[in-house]
Parts: sequence; C-alpha cells; structure tokens
Amino acid sequence: MSDKTVYIVHAVDTEGPIYEDLNATFERLREIIGVDMKPSYKTLEQLQNKEIDLDGKEEVTASFLRPSMRAYNESWHQITKMLERIMSEKYRKQFPDSFGGGWVYNWFCLDYVYFLDNPRRKEMGYHSIYDRYIEYIDRFNSPQDGMQWHFHPMTTYREAHRFATSFTNSPHLYEGLSKKIIEREFFPSAFRAGFHTERPDSNWFLEQWIPFDCSNQAVEDSSEKDSLLNLKNGRLGDWRRAPNTWEIYHPSIYDYQTKGDCNRFIARCLNMNARHSNITEYEVRRAFDQAREGKPAYLGVTNHDFREMSDEIDHVVELIRTVSKDYPDVKFKYSEVNEAFRKVALNGEFEKLELDVDLYKDEGKYKLKIETTNSKVFGPQPWLALQTKGGRTLQDNLDFGLDGKTWYYVFDESTVRSNDLAAVGVAANNKYGDTFAKVIRPE
Repeated sequence: MSDKTVYIVHAVDTEGPIYEDLNATFERLREIIGVDMKPSYKTLEQLQNKEIDLDGKEEVTASFLRPSMRAYNESWHQITKMLERIMSEKYRKQFPDSFGGGWVYNWFCLDYVYFLDNPRRKEMGYHSIYDRYIEYIDRFNSPQDGMQWHFHPMTTYREAHRFATSFTNSPHLYEGLSKKIIEREFFPSAFRAGFHTERPDSNWFLEQWIPFDCSNQAVEDSSEKDSLLNLKNGRLGDWRRAPNTWEIYHPSIYDYQTKGDCNRFIARCLNMNARHSNITEYEVRRAFDQAREGKPAYLGVTNHDFREMSDEIDHVVELIRTVSKDYPDVKFKYSEVNEAFRKVALNGEFEKLELDVDLYKDEGKYKLKIETTNSKVFGPQPWLALQTKGGRTLQDNLDFGLDGKTWYYVFDESTVRSNDLAAVGVAANNKYGDTFAKVIRPE
C-alpha cells in the first residue's frame, strides 16, 4: 500500500549561545560578501536600507545584515527562555499535523573543543551543549524530540568562529564520539554536516558508522551562492551535483553528491532563514506532489538555536498550512529523524540491534569479544571506545572473526595495557537507525 505522507524533519544545528559585536559583523561582511567598510551603526543602517552604492552588491548585503540574521541568543538564559516557549505543547500544536501531533525537534548537538581563539564566546567543552539539551528535554517534557550529532572540523589556527572541512585534521573527532559512548552512553545514528559541507574523508567516515545523513542542500538554482565568497566554487555548502528533489539516495564512495553503492542514506535539508538554499512554498509543494504519487517524502529543514527560532518555525508552518489545503489526499507528519528515514527509505521496516559484549581475563590479560545476536551492524565493525586510568580517551579497530558478525580485541602492550584500562565502550547502529551502546568498567 502506498504511503501518501510527507514526513517533516526539523534538524537543529545545536551550537549554544553566540556573541557578535559590531566589529565582528563588519568583519564577516568583508570575508563573506567582499564589502569592506568602517564599522558604525549609521553605516549598518544605510547598508540594511541599500543606501550605499556597492557596485551591485546592495541586495545581498542588505539580506546579509537584516535584523533577523543578527538577532543572536548571546546567553544560555536567552536560549532557555526561547525553548520554554517553543517546546511547550501550546506552541508545538499551533498547527497540528494530520495525526494530531505537534512540532518535533531533532537536536544535532556540537562539541567545541581544542579551539584556541573564541571571540564569539561559544560554549566550550565536551558534552557542554549535549547535557544542556538532555536537561531541556526532561525539563520541558519533550521525549518526542531526537538527539543526534553535528560536527565542526578543526580550523588551521584553531579559531572557533572560522570554517573548515577536514575530518582528517580534526583531533576531537574520534575522542568526542568515544567520550559520548563512555561518559554518556550515547552514539548517534544521524548526522548534520557542519557548514553544510562534506568531503571524501567525511564521506568515508560516515559510511563506516552513521546510516542517516541530513546534509544535502541541493537546489534547482544555486546562483544565489555566487555572491558569497565563502561558497564560491564549492568551497562550502557544495551540493550542486546532488539530487535537488525530496528523494533519499545512497551516495557514491568517491562522490557523496552522486548516487552510488554506499550503504548510508542522504536526505535533503534546506535552510529556514539563511543566505542561500532556503525552504520555499515551491519546495513544499514538490514534497506534497511526490507524496500524492504514493511515494512518501522526507521534507527536511534546518536552522540554529543561537537565533530566535520561533519566527523561522512559524514561517515553515505557514508554508505547510498553505500548501496542505491543496492536497486533501496527502498527510503530513512532524517527525523524529530516524522515524522519517525508516518510513521513506526503508518502507517502515525496523529491526532491533543486539550485541553480546564480553570483557574477560585470559592469561592475565583482558580480552574482548563482541558478537551480533540480532540484526546486522551498519558498517564493517562496531565503534570501540577506550578510556585509560590516566584519563585518555581513545578509539581503536577491532580484530575480525570469520563469520562477519563477531569481533575481538586484546589489551596488552600494543594496545592498552590491562592494568591501565578504566573503561570500554562499544557502540553501533544498524541500517534502521537502531543504536546499541554498552560501557564496561573493569573492577
């Protein structure tokens, strides 16, 4: 039976508060638009009103500087007050979906660590943002919301307010996920790319561990990016070769933007209020048209928690309200990300992933055996996280059994000495987005 449903996924790039003074705004204007002017509030107002000749850059500059783009949440107090409103049942159900449900958030949390320069006063430390949102979900009684993973690669000079694309050059990548397993028993099944950007190294990394990727920002007309220096020639946010419809696809091993033989799924996720790749009524109609044909649609939207989110949500809700009137035969559902991927890409199928993890001593050394007892691990192996008594957190490869579902590890002088082992964490997903995570702390 065909599923005439549009599954609406709000993926929030969850980065915590941010501070930006006037000088920093003009610095970004110079670096992103190429307009170099002396900072002043009078000049800011003139630029917002397109009163200064910028040789054709007046429109893009005014959009870049519009008040809604500068209305930052500069403290956790401001974010808390915002979430108190938008996570309430009253706000979520301002326009219920076809099943009577309210708006659902998917919090893709980021860790800022190892940065040396932090002029935007971003929240530093492992788990700092994640822990806040776990508390918010509990405080505002929001178990329907999803918790997932967002990542900013490390910049060359470790400046927290700059852009980077390399997973290879990011020392906090493996340590961060290993700490999430051991210290929070959390492992993500879905990913949102930092700066909307992937590269071959991130493509290959994700293919080993994460089945669901919500990063495609392809649009039919990408010319809007031509005026932005940080996006030219695909420097950031390059999805020009990817499908620009609401289909979910498997990427190629060599090009994440083209269809191929990889196992993970990539879905499209458009901005709610940004300088490019924004959700429009036309795009919403395309999702409803797809569902009307009996092919369920994954309609993804994204924004940040460091700006006032309600205006952007209200705009998307109004688009859905307007479009849905013309499609009485099509349903729409506000969705947690795993649910939406399963419904759209996997025909609603689901399996629970179960592993048997055994840490035991043999000949005076700890040894580890991991065996799959139900379903199949996504990727070649589970994630092995290790923590030493000295406080180091590591990730390592496993030794492979012959049956394709069993792995081994020996703790010795070549890995982690048995007498230095403080904790072992094992985590994995299956292709349905079900996550297994277990932590063992030797006596």
